[in-house]
Amino acid sequence: MNDSHEIASEDPLELFDTWLRQAQESEPNDPNAAALATSTRDGVPSVRMVLAKRVGEHRFCFFTNVESRKGEELTQNPRAALCFHWKALRRQVRAEGEVSELDTREVDWYFHSRSRASQISAAVSDQSRMLRSRADLEEQVNIFGQNHPGEIRRPSFWRGFYLCPERIEFWLDGTNRLHDRFRFTKQGDGWQKARLYP
Repeated sequence: MNDSHEIASEDPLELFDTWLRQAQESEPNDPNAAALATSTRDGVPSVRMVLAKRVGEHRFCFFTNVESRKGEELTQNPRAALCFHWKALRRQVRAEGEVSELDTREVDWYFHSRSRASQISAAVSDQSRMLRSRADLEEQVNIFGQNHPGEIRRPSFWRGFYLCPERIEFWLDGTNRLHDRFRFTKQGDGWQKARLYP
């Protein structure tokens, strides 16, 4: 996928948008899926897959129950890393930086853009906590849906976060492990670009 072995762009956010558009044409499922790494206050890490959305000007948004493990870790230590891997394109993008909460209006907008079934699931789930059985979960979903025939109100614990990147790295597969890696580091209002050894 890489003939020039160079990246001409000096703006990593524009480049990410270009790569994501290309991934949307080549990846069969969820091209915006990314591994999200968080850690506790004392540095114990955890990682899971999330769907990174673009809300407003924010390119790296994700939504979760703030009482879940990742929500608690982000509250304790509001720094995180994302890794996108597009296997068909043989490309990766890594982004690292501070994490902040999205404005409640943006969270409300996104919550109500989802299907009713997804809204109910978010409202019912005690994410990351012990569940006795699948049948219990399905019963809770059914009861909640019957008791809320109209619009589902966004639960206060369901919130949105965005990662404000300080470093973004682009990785392109190369023959004989001679991969191409380019790191962009935030410098004031701009970015410093560097090529890295593979």
